[in-house]
Amino acid sequence: MSEVHAFRRSRLKERCNAAGSAAALISRPANVRYLAGAAPQGAVLLLGRQEDVLVCTGPPDDRPADGRPDESLRTHLLPGRTGDAAVAAADLAGAQGAGSLAVEEHHLTVARHRAIGSVAPGLRLADLGGTVEQLRVVKDEEEISCLRIGAEITDQALGELLESILVGRTERHLALELERRLVDHGADGPAFPTSVATGPNAGRRGHRPTDRRVEEGDFLSVCLGATYRGYRCEIGRTFVIGTTPADWQIELYDLVFAAQRAGRESLVPGATYRDVDRAARQVLDSAGYAEGLPPLTGHGVGLEIDEDPQLTPAAMGKLDACVPVTVEPGVHLPGRGGVRIDDTLVVRPEADGGPELLTITTKELLAL
Repeated sequence: MSEVHAFRRSRLKERCNAAGSAAALISRPANVRYLAGAAPQGAVLLLGRQEDVLVCTGPPDDRPADGRPDESLRTHLLPGRTGDAAVAAADLAGAQGAGSLAVEEHHLTVARHRAIGSVAPGLRLADLGGTVEQLRVVKDEEEISCLRIGAEITDQALGELLESILVGRTERHLALELERRLVDHGADGPAFPTSVATGPNAGRRGHRPTDRRVEEGDFLSVCLGATYRGYRCEIGRTFVIGTTPADWQIELYDLVFAAQRAGRESLVPGATYRDVDRAARQVLDSAGYAEGLPPLTGHGVGLEIDEDPQLTPAAMGKLDACVPVTVEPGVHLPGRGGVRIDDTLVVRPEADGGPELLTITTKELLAL
């Protein structure tokens, strides 16, 4: 991966130089990992005028499964493992003769920004903005492979849960079991807090599991994802517990499934972000569910579970090939429950078979 990381850093340097910055300080953890590999907590990356340096408060952890920092990078350990790595990196940039330093202002606190300016008063600080996040949008095949493996782990964990007895168990217990199963199957850990929602809670986006117990006839909505080598995926499914679904449950499920399918089918290179959102949203809107729909239809995934692009009504931009996104429409009826269906896919051109579905657990309305 050293060559890959070096190529990513060279692309960022080109953008920095074009903007008039001789050096850049990367402090956001996901961005550090993207450019330097798995780095110790609190590490920052200096793209210097003379050399690139990974500045750490402690040595890299010996965790082969989680990856290691790029071996081609020089590592600078702070004396006594104390101090602020970002401030130390700014000092190094000044010592290398850089006249300007681009920093991630959206990640730095005001106090940290001031400290960086005071340690190297000769440096002109500029805002790097979301430049690294923009570079991260299109994934290479190694990144997509990590997402694919994470999706396989997630499907395995969910599939095993569906084979167990669910009635009488609490949302919280089921969520903990799912997270344990993710780790058992090789995940670094959950990609985000697992959501299990039953009965009147079902279909609510981001529902936090409670001590409510699963009952016969409930809708059961589950949303989970695995982290594998730092990359995060997401799946969401809705089922009915222990009985033949009621007519209203079938109708609502079929509607959300149609919306999700419309969103998935619109994932083609060149489609605008809001076109994807509109494709799914119109299905639900035309059925009278405009009120209370979630603010987005989907989002990018990668080293973070919620990254660009954002598939929302007001989003600007167009999809490229090799961009992984979620498509996750849902409807929640207060007091009754609801449906959410969520997949992680990779945008592919029609010549390559269209969007690649990574999460393959059935979307059939099952009675468990």
